[in-house]
Amino acid sequence: MANKLEGYAVSLPLTYDSQDGPYLLNKRLKDNIQQNFKGLILTSPGERIMLPTFGAGARRYLFESYTNATFSDLSSAILSQTAMWMPFINIQDITVITSDSDESLSSNAVRLVIEYQVGASDEVDTLTITQTND
Repeated sequence: MANKLEGYAVSLPLTYDSQDGPYLLNKRLKDNIQQNFKGLILTSPGERIMLPTFGAGARRYLFESYTNATFSDLSSAILSQTAMWMPFINIQDITVITSDSDESLSSNAVRLVIEYQVGASDEVDTLTITQTND
């Protein structure tokens, strides 16, 4: 177990943790990469101060009409932003799931599933983001 205040970054969402200090820390590089990758996917261009081109802006696509063109645009944005800001991530697959294909999702929800590898490792990780329009 890591000592107090040893970690890569603060884990999001912020969670009070008396062992790590004021907030829980990411202690594994894998968790920190996934947290940063999720931030890249969900951040809209222009949202990050001093980095106006940062972010794939996934939220703006998730509730447009469900067409192949929309999903293609989203995939292109994710691929280009990942290549620019996190080039060590190799995306294997991007899947957009709606209530039409998964009955467990409500009609106003969309699930984005991205399978990726970090660097030359053989390990595939999955980032799953479920968004609802409430």
